[in-house]
Amino acid sequence: MSLSIRYSGSSKSSRIQTSCTMSLPLDTRIRTLARSLGTDYYGIADLGPARDFILMQGGERVARYPVADAMGIRLSDDLVDLLSERDVEGAIVYRHNSYEVVNQMLDQVAVRVANELQKAGYHAFAVPASKRTDEGEIRGILSQKLAAHLAGLGWIGKSCLLVTPDHGPRVRWVSVLTDAPLEPTGTAMEPGCGECTACVDLCPCRAFTGREFHPDEPREARFDAAACDRFFRETENAKGVAVCGLCLYVCPYGKRKGTARDSHG
Repeated sequence: MSLSIRYSGSSKSSRIQTSCTMSLPLDTRIRTLARSLGTDYYGIADLGPARDFILMQGGERVARYPVADAMGIRLSDDLVDLLSERDVEGAIVYRHNSYEVVNQMLDQVAVRVANELQKAGYHAFAVPASKRTDEGEIRGILSQKLAAHLAGLGWIGKSCLLVTPDHGPRVRWVSVLTDAPLEPTGTAMEPGCGECTACVDLCPCRAFTGREFHPDEPREARFDAAACDRFFRETENAKGVAVCGLCLYVCPYGKRKGTARDSHG
């Protein structure tokens, strides 16, 4: 009987909490849900300025949505710092946590957010966090970093990664496209790389040209995706795991001051 009483109380409390949540504005509900699921970054992007590019890349199936909900999870600095050691065990640990685990978390967040928008009566399209849909062009159906960029969460750096002011490119992203009337949180951030070429200089396959991002230029003006992809495949054949990430590791906006050994004297 005591078990039944506890269950009933818990159910009543859950109903009250759900009722309170549903009374909140949609923007607040979605942001609160995303934060509760572990996201570190959240922003709403007006996709209008990039519609032609989105249409060219993913077709009308994604270009028909006027808004993107961009969400990100910060990567573990200790694991990112393993990339500089270039050893197999470190690469395996990094790939498991920073690719596989984080991408699964992001996909789950996107599905939950999309379902919440759908329950509210709107269309929603959860874009997979890291899923290539075109092998020839080496891309997904939508650029996650473009959505985050248009939401004002960072700029697209010389590495073609989304660089945040506080954690650099050490963030993974996911997006939910929707027609819900969500208020944009910002606009495209201006490049902050300046004269820095750390990622360009360290790239082992010289995939970057060093040009800053310009929305009217093709990706190829800045980045040789085929060269990068070949290097990944060669690394996988040689070491059994496809990991590089040096451009992500070296960015000064993401690098910590000192190491764990330094901080403990």
